[in-house]
Amino acid sequence: MVVQNTPFKRFGSPDELSGALVYLLSDASKFVSGTVLTVDGGFSIFSGV
Repeated sequence: MVVQNTPFKRFGSPDELSGALVYLLSDASKFVSGTVLTVDGGFSIFSGV
């Protein structure tokens, strides 16, 4: 059901998720606080969540 409700019709691969992790571990995110970084392949927008 989840896969059917994503624009890409598949789950994300680890290398597609690693960019967000690299960002959060880098100095570029040192002033980021209290936010949710959604990495879901468009599921939230596409499914109306």
